Amino acid sequence: MDKIISKVYQIIKDSSNLIETEEAIQGYMYDVFAQLMGQILSNFNEVIKEEKQREGWKVKRADWKTVQFIFGPVRYRRTLMVDTNNQNHYPLDEWLGIRKYQRHSPLVEVKVSELVSKATYRDTAAILNEWTAITLSHQTVGSLLKRVGAAQSREDEENVLELEEATELPEGKKVDYFYAEADGVFVRGTEKKKSLEVRHAILYEGWEKNGKRVSLKEPKAIMTTKKTAGFWAEVQAFTANHYALQQAQIITNSDGGQGYTADKFQEAFSQSNYPVLNQLDSYHVFQGLNRAFGSQTNVFKQHVRQALKTHDLDELTIWLDTYESTLDETPAVEKLNTFRTYVLRNWDRIFDWREKAEQVPKDARGLGAMESNQRHISFRMKKRGMHWSAEGCEAMVKVKQGMFNHTLREAYLHQQNRSTRQQRKLKQTVRLSSLLHEKTRQSVGAKNGTIPLYASHSSAIGQLIKSFR
Repeated sequence: MDKIISKVYQIIKDSSNLIETEEAIQGYMYDVFAQLMGQILSNFNEVIKEEKQREGWKVKRADWKTVQFIFGPVRYRRTLMVDTNNQNHYPLDEWLGIRKYQRHSPLVEVKVSELVSKATYRDTAAILNEWTAITLSHQTVGSLLKRVGAAQSREDEENVLELEEATELPEGKKVDYFYAEADGVFVRGTEKKKSLEVRHAILYEGWEKNGKRVSLKEPKAIMTTKKTAGFWAEVQAFTANHYALQQAQIITNSDGGQGYTADKFQEAFSQSNYPVLNQLDSYHVFQGLNRAFGSQTNVFKQHVRQALKTHDLDELTIWLDTYESTLDETPAVEKLNTFRTYVLRNWDRIFDWREKAEQVPKDARGLGAMESNQRHISFRMKKRGMHWSAEGCEAMVKVKQGMFNHTLREAYLHQQNRSTRQQRKLKQTVRLSSLLHEKTRQSVGAKNGTIPLYASHSSAIGQLIKSFR
């Protein structure tokens, strides 16, 4: 501690201003922590090595490894050992949960992925280089994003497989009403004139009010670029693992596009004993209304809107036909016919769920949260000339999903191949006392010896020998 205080004192003394002082102290702190961490990990390595030797493992060689932590690069010594089955291991890396060839700590990988979900690769690298002891290129940032996103993706796939193999549904939270909305967002792909669809579902239990502000209750998201079957399998697996929906009324909402039809929701929430209510998203209905009649208010638009609200098909048909008779331009007629086809195809789904369900909750509101939640994707992944590879797009949306659901770090650590059992066993191996105390040496007793005398006992050297007796 005295050495650190002296160094900080010297830094303050030599700096010409407070900015230089703070930057120099920060750099020194990073160096000190990195050195201490390296020494501690090397000590861990010695303790684990000795424990493994008692189990019959043999030492092959000792190596140095450098891992980039949040406070700087840490260089530590590790031992390559051979187990009783003649398999090679780095016991320290296995205990730490460090993968083969891993060059960044788990916190660095997760932090980089969380930051890049809001900023570009280059901006993320620049921010980290400026504010931390981490030095990365934008290419490395992309690689770390793909690794962490792949961990969340594998976690979701495992949940799907577990549900398929399970003999009964897991026990989950019981709710009276459960709400789900789904839609897709298209982003530009790296291939010319080819887009990638991000399939997105938002699941929630209802609404919460904080003053005048209303928010979704326990919202969760499922995002993926997988095909329709894979997307709905993830939706079903997630809800089955978290909720007991047998006695729940499921309320769903979508635009009725390909892959988001009523039968998809019915299949995904088939564990419910009640029919799934699926309504057509009002945002898309009125968006089509504006395309057909224009953004300005007119008498035809008002009557069509009223017919939709009262669900009066005859009234709707009369006003659509009347308005069509006033049109001369072919494009305007095509827009009206497109709207007519869309409404008639989904006519049975144009309703307010609160008029269909029994015993509607007091806080019940109309559905339509999907459009605002799509901003999680569109604000980061669209416009600004962005193009995405299939791997990069899937990784990005999975990182965003993990952050939204607060599962990203848990999924990442679970995929680091360090099970709970391994952690418990290895923690028993490393005792803190082994690191904080020096090893005792076996006592061999007092040693005896004589000093040869090649002179008379009356001489000076003879008198000295007598004094030792």
